[in-house]
Amino acid sequence: MTKTFDKITGIVFLLISILFIYESLQISGSAYGSAVGPKTFPLILGIILGLLSLRLLYETFNSKSEQKGKSNLDIKRFGIILLSAIVYVFLLEILGYVITTFIFLVVAFQVMEKGKITKTLIIAAVFAVGVYVMYVNLLGGNLPKFSLF
Repeated sequence: MTKTFDKITGIVFLLISILFIYESLQISGSAYGSAVGPKTFPLILGIILGLLSLRLLYETFNSKSEQKGKSNLDIKRFGIILLSAIVYVFLLEILGYVITTFIFLVVAFQVMEKGKITKTLIIAAVFAVGVYVMYVNLLGGNLPKFSLF
């Protein structure tokens, strides 16, 4: 991207991180006396986003060259991934987390890099099943299951 775009993006993300941090500090602590409460995760995400945006700003202001001309945007790839993300949201409750996530990842990986279908299938399957097992079994959460009827 261009330096101007990177500067604007860095500032916007820095402001969003400040908002995340401020709002996460407004969340009450855990009612059970645990050190890890509901505000911990958004606070950590806000700090990480702030640090990454500061790094982007630092690198933007220290870079020497400015790219001239039109940046290389790939609208077709973006559109395919955006459309598949929208379809993912609508099919999540119907097909369940594992199947829908697997299909979405296969489509996204193939859009980003065509070929290597075996590698794509393995990574998508391991990720979808691994996240499901960890979230449901280890953390006790619920994710949508396959339900056509």
